[in-house]
Amino acid sequence: MSPLVLLVVLAVPTGAGASPAVPVSNQGITKVLMIAEENHGYGDVIGSPKAPYLTALAGHYGNATHHDAGYPTQCPSLAAYILLTSGTTSGICDDRAPKAHRLTGDNLFHQVAASGREWRAYAEAAPGSCALTNSQNGRYLVRHVPAAYYAADRGDCARWAVPMGTLNAGALHQDLQTGTLPAFSFVSPDACHDMHGAPSCTVGLTGKGDRWLRAWLPAITTAPDFRAGRLLVIITWDEGTSVSNHIPTLIVAPGTRRVVSSRASNHCSTLRTTEEILRLPLLGCARTAVSMRSPFHL
Repeated sequence: MSPLVLLVVLAVPTGAGASPAVPVSNQGITKVLMIAEENHGYGDVIGSPKAPYLTALAGHYGNATHHDAGYPTQCPSLAAYILLTSGTTSGICDDRAPKAHRLTGDNLFHQVAASGREWRAYAEAAPGSCALTNSQNGRYLVRHVPAAYYAADRGDCARWAVPMGTLNAGALHQDLQTGTLPAFSFVSPDACHDMHGAPSCTVGLTGKGDRWLRAWLPAITTAPDFRAGRLLVIITWDEGTSVSNHIPTLIVAPGTRRVVSSRASNHCSTLRTTEEILRLPLLGCARTAVSMRSPFHL
C-alpha cells in the first residue's frame, strides 16, 4: 500500500516563494537542484538589508549558519565548483578554462548518468550547449559550470549542459512547468545575477542576486516537482571573502520549515547530502563529511 501523503496549507512570509500546499514530509524527495552564487560571506547576505528575500527565505526554510566552503581562501572559484561535484579540488587553485584542466576522475554528473538517470547544467547567458570558454561580455563564465571540466563526460555535457533561458521560455522554464526536472540540476546564474559581477554590472551585486532569486525561486517552488514533494533545492555560494570562507547555504525543501542548524558543514557535506538523496556512492571528501540530512529533516 502506498504511504499517505498529507497536504497542508502554509502561511508563507511575503516573497518567500513557497507553494501554498506541499507535502509536510521530505520522504518523497528524489531530485536535487543546486543554485550556486558567488563571492559573498554569510554576514554579507543573511540579515543584510541588501538581501531581504534571501534573509526571509533562510528564516522560512533551512539555514546552515556554520557552513564553510572547505578549501583555502587564497584559491578562487573553480576549486569550489570542482569540490562540490567531485569531492576533491583536484589540486586546482586557479580559474583557468577546461582546456587547462581536463579532469578525468569520477564526479557527480558521471554518477547520475551511470545510474541510468539524467542531469542538467542550466547556465544563464551561455552562448551554447557545454560552452567551454567565457562569453565576450563576461556574463557567462565557464568556471561557474563544473560539468564543462569533466573531459570523459563531454558527450553528456553537449546534450545536458544547456542555456538556461528565461522565466517564461527556455530549458529550465519548460522542465519546471512539465515537472520533468532531471535527478540532478546545477543552476549557474550569469555573472550579474550570481553576485560575482561583470563589465556591465559592477555595483549592487548582492541586491541583483537577491532580486534574481526572488524571481526564480517562486517559479521553482510552485512547479510540479516541488509541489509533489520530489525536489530539494540547495542555494549555496562558491566562497566567501579573502579572509573567510564562511558562506550562506540554504535548504529549501517541502518538509523543512524554519530550521536553523549550527552544525559545522562545508561543500563536502553538500556533496554527501546530494549523493545520499540520489542514492549514489560517496565521492572523495563526502565519505567523511557531516551529512546535512538529519538537521534539515531530509
